[in-house]
Amino acid sequence: MPRTWDVVIVGAGPAGLSAALVLGRACRDILLCDAGTPRNWAAKRMYAYLTRDGIRPARFRALAHRELRRYPNVVFRGVEVSGAVRLSRGGFRVTLSGRTHVRCRKLLIASGLFDQLPAIPGVADFYGASVFQCPYCDGWELRGKSLVVYGKRKRGLEMARALTAWTRHIVLCTDGPAGYSASVRAELRRNDIKLSEERIARLEGNGSRLRAVVFKNGRKLRCSALFFDTPCSGQSQLAESLGCEFTRQGGVKAARYEATSVPGVYVAGNIIKDVQLAIVAAAEGARAAFGINKALSLEKFHEKATGTRRIEHPVFKSSNK
Repeated sequence: MPRTWDVVIVGAGPAGLSAALVLGRACRDILLCDAGTPRNWAAKRMYAYLTRDGIRPARFRALAHRELRRYPNVVFRGVEVSGAVRLSRGGFRVTLSGRTHVRCRKLLIASGLFDQLPAIPGVADFYGASVFQCPYCDGWELRGKSLVVYGKRKRGLEMARALTAWTRHIVLCTDGPAGYSASVRAELRRNDIKLSEERIARLEGNGSRLRAVVFKNGRKLRCSALFFDTPCSGQSQLAESLGCEFTRQGGVKAARYEATSVPGVYVAGNIIKDVQLAIVAAAEGARAAFGINKALSLEKFHEKATGTRRIEHPVFKSSNK
């Protein structure tokens, strides 16, 4: 194992795996680390990924790891990256599982997000089978069905609006006062979206199949599935600890080639909080890998040409976006 890795990649989802493949083929020494907590832990299938539509997530990861084993310069470790410190002369000191330390020239954070499940009794029983977070992933299989949306205020409104692409049978449940204006309520009515502000008691179904939302007043709302939009959080605090800038939406702010505001640190995948699809995460991983390899090549070229060292990093402009 090298004394200093070219790149440590944090997270082996589609973003991290894609970056490892591109960088591995660029002859870089890569340490790919993963804590084993994928965001799609409950998902039965992956969709909207060209040539892999409907593949099981575990199968997708197994195929990716098999391909990476062709490259001896790419090493996978099933460990958590628990910390990282930027060194004064460039590069990083990375802590693995709180005890082992390695060094690297560049750091790619692709650790993903955790979804906050709705605080409804029984929701975990149906999650991944008939309770979903992403209509782009699971909407096709439920086209034309009776769907419930769970969400508060703007989140619920946007999810209900998005689902009109898949069905005309939508009930938006806000689990209490929605807080919508008269104009918003009128817009929902005109789009045939029913609004329920009743308090929810629990979800009810057979096995993993949701059949109804049960309200505290005893009323049951029959449905085929529920889509929710609740806050999500990063699986890692590395970006915060290193001083990366964040957007108003809570995503890590990224510039060209997914470079962050911290020289040498790149991000890819859902922690950017842009389009949250597996295939987009993989593309962001590939873009980050391209930028990282370009920076490493420029640094080495400059050092050999001049005898001096410098850190190459895409220009980052701060903004309030």
